[in-house]
Amino acid sequence: MHTVLVSVVANAFAVAQPASFLLLQRNDDASPFVACGCLGFFGLIMVGIIALNIALLIWVARDAKSRGMDNAVVWMILVMLTGIIGLIIYLFTRPQGNLVPCPQCGNKRLQVSAKCPHCGNS
Repeated sequence: MHTVLVSVVANAFAVAQPASFLLLQRNDDASPFVACGCLGFFGLIMVGIIALNIALLIWVARDAKSRGMDNAVVWMILVMLTGIIGLIIYLFTRPQGNLVPCPQCGNKRLQVSAKCPHCGNS
């Protein structure tokens, strides 16, 4: 009796298993387009985040150069690797002061600096 019950359950499982896989499969023609739409939305978010990070790195490099810091690339790499923490460290350690345009080259420099970091004129 026991072996008959086991064989009936095994046969029922063998028949039910392919049917369950058929329920999980969809033959919807729009499925690839829905996946692309979802990926497109999250892809746009990721592209936006990457674009903001690149803009931040460019701003840090230009600001460090305008303030006469010789290690602008080092600060850019630090902000790239550490993110917001590196930006906060940069903002607290950079030379403070107003940026004014240089009368010779037109690039911005610190108002209190003796010479322009871009053209070298005083």
